[in-house]
Amino acid sequence: MKINRISFYVLFTMIFFIACQPGGDNPDDSFFNISGEELRNKIRGAWALQTIGVTYGGPTEFRYRKIIIPDSVEIHWSDTMMYHWMTRNPGLYDDIYMDLTFVDVLEKEGLDAEPGSFGEAYANAAYWLWHANQQGRYNILNGIQPPASGHWLNNPHADDIDFQIEADFAGIMSPGMPNTASEICDRVGHIMNSGDGYYGGVYVAAMYSNAFILDDVEEVVVKSLEAIPGASTYYQCISDVISWYRQYPADWTRTWQLVEDKWGWDIGCPDGVDDDFNIDAKINSAYVIIGLLYGGGDLERTMEISTRCGQDSDCNPASAAGILGAMIGYDAIPRKWSAGLPAIEDMDFKYTTISLNKVYELSYQHALELIERNGGTVDGEKIQIRVQQAEPVPLEQNFTGYQLAGNVDISRRITSGDPQEFSFDFEGTGVVLRGGVGNKQAGNQYALQSPEETLANFALDTDFYIDNELVKSNRQPLAFIERNHELFFVYELDPGKHTLTMKIKNPREEVYLDIQNVLVYKK
Repeated sequence: MKINRISFYVLFTMIFFIACQPGGDNPDDSFFNISGEELRNKIRGAWALQTIGVTYGGPTEFRYRKIIIPDSVEIHWSDTMMYHWMTRNPGLYDDIYMDLTFVDVLEKEGLDAEPGSFGEAYANAAYWLWHANQQGRYNILNGIQPPASGHWLNNPHADDIDFQIEADFAGIMSPGMPNTASEICDRVGHIMNSGDGYYGGVYVAAMYSNAFILDDVEEVVVKSLEAIPGASTYYQCISDVISWYRQYPADWTRTWQLVEDKWGWDIGCPDGVDDDFNIDAKINSAYVIIGLLYGGGDLERTMEISTRCGQDSDCNPASAAGILGAMIGYDAIPRKWSAGLPAIEDMDFKYTTISLNKVYELSYQHALELIERNGGTVDGEKIQIRVQQAEPVPLEQNFTGYQLAGNVDISRRITSGDPQEFSFDFEGTGVVLRGGVGNKQAGNQYALQSPEETLANFALDTDFYIDNELVKSNRQPLAFIERNHELFFVYELDPGKHTLTMKIKNPREEVYLDIQNVLVYKK
């Protein structure tokens, strides 16, 4: 049959017109239709299940390192657990109140809030921080602004899990729009992380975003990885998990062991180098993915597997459960898990003025604004999301080629009566001096939560020299909340022999400085 030119153009125009029409439930269409009620339901599900997940895994956090939590260890759950933790130990919810810090900035300053606003909000918050978050805070308080505050040359914890557990909000407010989520992640994630630590947040946010429009867990996991550059070690690690899952779909413990064997040793975080402790984003992301893939959409199994993988066993089920929540929605949460929610949903999370019920609405309003900004429409209850195909963020890699050359125990305490200087000879391209300062009367550096007024703002001033050249002057605050995580670190030195020298400039009788150990790196 022959088709003349006019008929061809008519046929082509009809096909093009049909292809461009708003889609139904098919995420491959240009648009995804959803009602306001269903969008609210999914947003509520994401926040609620994140809260449930962190509560479920809280009791085992970092108690099992480089081992699977055995089946003989019961992971307890009851309707009152969330209320118990919210009232007795609200610090468990650091994943969530960190998220809420950034949600609050967006609400107060608008969706175009600058990185400096996010950085100032979290750097001056009243909560304690650790790892990349704490070094990022110290950097900002001492004049190093984002993105430099999260760069690995200024933050040895740049590959840690911190932003991964704080990026939920970016995906929840960007339904079906992973590139929009990545843009938000760029402004927030580089406050405290870079490289793989940053990618952990980008990937988690992309999974939340895609979970709003997809109903297959494996598809969410695979498609969301498109947001990560393929040359990164983070991408390679998660790709391995997906591949091993497909090879061994009935045995998550085998995949866990393969991940451990290949990716289970940290090189960046000074706390985890040469130690079973591992807060690296890659491996903890792997545990999230193991839970999602082997859980197969079953909430309880997903949380249990993510938890039993060990290490950061509260944050990992929180991410996995939250992503499922964006997929299934609040109303589909089994009553076993949701029964305790009404008792806490109006309670503000510690250090915030935001409750679950409030953030449900804030994220909904932020999502509507982003949908309209990005080519979608909002007409009352009728919402059309212009679906985005995830594009990889730029390549960043930390500690490339670095190896541990030595871990030297020092165990030395310097008091006001001692020589106010310490020297150490090493051969390598980087060095980290671990330790901290403390008050003799309080006993250790962690006890000075409410110091005497005379010491409240005191910090030891220390100068650090490499080969007799001053490279850094640090403040070593007594106040735990203001501390820097390590006494000193420097990377990218010329290969060869070097001498590190520390000099204390303002010794004080009540104050001591502990040197724990020295890590030496080589390339």
